[in-house]
Amino acid sequence: MIKNDKWIKEMAQQKQLLLPFEEKLISKLEDGTKVLSYGLSSYGYDIRLSEKEFWVFRHIPGTVVDPKNFNPQNLEKAELLTDKNDSKYFVLPAHSYGLGVAIEKLTMPENVTCIAIGKSTYARCGIIANTTPAEAGWNGHLTLEFSNSSGADCRIYAGEGIIQLLFFEGEPCQVSYASRSGKYQNQTENVTIAKV
Repeated sequence: MIKNDKWIKEMAQQKQLLLPFEEKLISKLEDGTKVLSYGLSSYGYDIRLSEKEFWVFRHIPGTVVDPKNFNPQNLEKAELLTDKNDSKYFVLPAHSYGLGVAIEKLTMPENVTCIAIGKSTYARCGIIANTTPAEAGWNGHLTLEFSNSSGADCRIYAGEGIIQLLFFEGEPCQVSYASRSGKYQNQTENVTIAKV
């Protein structure tokens, strides 16, 4: 069953789900600045993109991206920019793919899995967020993946809403992500590249 705002808030207040936590959906800062919403929604939670790092895939002649033997040289660190309104952002070039990381740290209960899905505001700009699970027992900062399917470069705002999490509770599993020592367990607030 999908979990509602009441459950998400109760779990977060017990420091058993995500930190930091905003108990309402924030779409405007105290100074009146509009932001891409983040925080608690009716049946989910919108997490924010960290400004620590954002990487963009670049073609290097003679190389092929190999998930079994990932070459970090295929990634180029994007510069964190600031506009006249003090909004911080990265640029994801047209027809490219980028990796970022969530500000919030997740701690998934042993009977809950969450799915990270894209936000409609970015989708309307051609940005597709890869649907990513955080399995029961997983914890850490999610590495987030984005594809710019448009023919134009696009801003990806740091410190603002980027992905929505939907939480699903089920019967306790026999083997959780934590108990099988999953390879992406305990990720820090840094991009984690493909591992085998």
